[in-house]
Amino acid sequence: MSNIIKLLPDSVANQIAAGEVIQRPASAAKELLENAVDSGATQITLAIKDAGKTLIQVTDNGCGMSAIDSRMCFERHATSKISKADDLFAIKTMGFRGEAMASIAAISQVELKSKPVGDDVGTCVKIEGSKVISQEPCQCSEGTSISVKSLFYNVPARRNFLKSNTVELRHIIEEFTRISTVNNNIGFSYYNNDKLVFKLMPGSMKSRIVSLFGNVYNERLLTVKQKTETVNISGFIGKPEFAKKTRGEQYFFVNNRFIKHPYLHHAVNNAYTELIPVDSFPSYFINIEIDPKYIDINIHPTKTEVNFQDARYVYAILQSAVKQTIGKHALTPTLDFDVIPDIEAAFQTKPSADLKQPSINLDPEYNPFTKQKSDFAGDATSFKKPSVKNWEALYDKHGEQDSTKSGNQEIMNKAVDPESEFESNKFLQVHNKFIVCNVKSGMMLIDQHLAHERIIYEDILDKLKSNSQPSQQQLFPQEIHMSPGDAEIVKSLKTELVKIGFGLEELGTNSFVIVGIPTDIKESSVTGIIEKIIENHKANLSDLNYDKNINLARSMASNLAIKPGTKLDEKEMQEIFDSLFMCNVPRVSPDGKKTLTIVDIGKLEELIKSNK
Repeated sequence: MSNIIKLLPDSVANQIAAGEVIQRPASAAKELLENAVDSGATQITLAIKDAGKTLIQVTDNGCGMSAIDSRMCFERHATSKISKADDLFAIKTMGFRGEAMASIAAISQVELKSKPVGDDVGTCVKIEGSKVISQEPCQCSEGTSISVKSLFYNVPARRNFLKSNTVELRHIIEEFTRISTVNNNIGFSYYNNDKLVFKLMPGSMKSRIVSLFGNVYNERLLTVKQKTETVNISGFIGKPEFAKKTRGEQYFFVNNRFIKHPYLHHAVNNAYTELIPVDSFPSYFINIEIDPKYIDINIHPTKTEVNFQDARYVYAILQSAVKQTIGKHALTPTLDFDVIPDIEAAFQTKPSADLKQPSINLDPEYNPFTKQKSDFAGDATSFKKPSVKNWEALYDKHGEQDSTKSGNQEIMNKAVDPESEFESNKFLQVHNKFIVCNVKSGMMLIDQHLAHERIIYEDILDKLKSNSQPSQQQLFPQEIHMSPGDAEIVKSLKTELVKIGFGLEELGTNSFVIVGIPTDIKESSVTGIIEKIIENHKANLSDLNYDKNINLARSMASNLAIKPGTKLDEKEMQEIFDSLFMCNVPRVSPDGKKTLTIVDIGKLEELIKSNK
């Protein structure tokens, strides 16, 4: 029998490794930026073209490389960071496995120019698909410049799986943000298609956060500090009142390396318990300094996951530090102790002996059981008014057969007993959650929240298919600030947002001015709605059936729909009932949940009998 197991050629092995390490342009940008940080650079520049598909260039003024090192850095597992297995548990640098450059060179056209500090001549190396095209002396600045062109040019299947430029660019910005946030002692510049997006000067971590996320963070951040014998926690958390509907600004670093750690995230979230709404997320930028021997960072190809030797101990210290910081903030006095002299004098004056008891005005006609006006009216999207009533017949005879709008109209015209009407109090609200009404076959229960979601969802989809809708101009335009990645999402959705009534103008790099809002939403809820749209967009990007319009309509419907527990009057219940059956698909919410159910009269009788 002949032997069938063979060693793979280095070029193929490198492409396989690239599939784990370089998943998209952002992965290549991350590896190059980390190498630049390791070089001891004080200035690093990232330049991107065509969302990294055409060019990713990183230039630094670090230590540079000799002619031999310039060539060796592209070999598999060639590294200056470790020499024996034990070194894996003493890692203090960003890169160490020596596979990033080999992986990048296997799937792109790379040009490297590097010159060590003090040398007169540098080296230029050109590689395409792991094959060295040339290596020769060249004139260049001290440090290293690496250009990655035509990423995945020789792996077209991988290139076809890349997302739109907007999505890929957002991932690149996120990697740039992660690395530049914690390495605040280094100056960073970022260019997109030759346009300067960020120019970050060296400074404190807080000034770096403000430069990246906006000046508003000057007032939103609280300092976190906690030092023990084994761990040192430092950084910033957001004040509870500034919690967002998006997960955006949540960054953990271990020894200045960005990591993802759900367990530690839970520690921070727990510290905010009962201080922020359930569907909101606190901001945090926390660096955990710990001896490398207590952690393992070699458990994931992208090195974004870390194992702690004693994760529970770190959890406890972290949660304690965050709680302590929030507690100090809560105890900060908010009163103005510069008392006006006249007021102070008034308190020092002895009270007069003939002070009168204050009187209370009572309204003898007031009846607490009189129905008050509901807070619901005008709080969300207006209902569509149907031209014909008596929808009970629709569900009695045809509810399971035809759910299209034209079908509903045809069935409506066939409705039996068109003269019949309910008595007054046609609808009943149960526990401020369900609308109950009488139909010929029994009793209909409508979930008011899910029904309203369906109504708004279809209304928003109709607006997105038409031209732009009327917008309510703001007398005092609101400013909204967000992370660089979230700002890119808003830019990509701007056309759709305008169609449903939002007026947005860019203000700087990551900020917008809201000059107009849809006519049927509250001004105070605008920021939360936009944040929820962003979060929903990020959560559904990986869905193969992702549709921008559907995603936007779902976000709006979820935010604007009346919540369970909202008391409705007769007119409002009638409007929900009528509008629901004008929808194309009245029986289910946008998420596929049942909006209503009909309990047959026979079932009701059985329930009564079973209780005897």
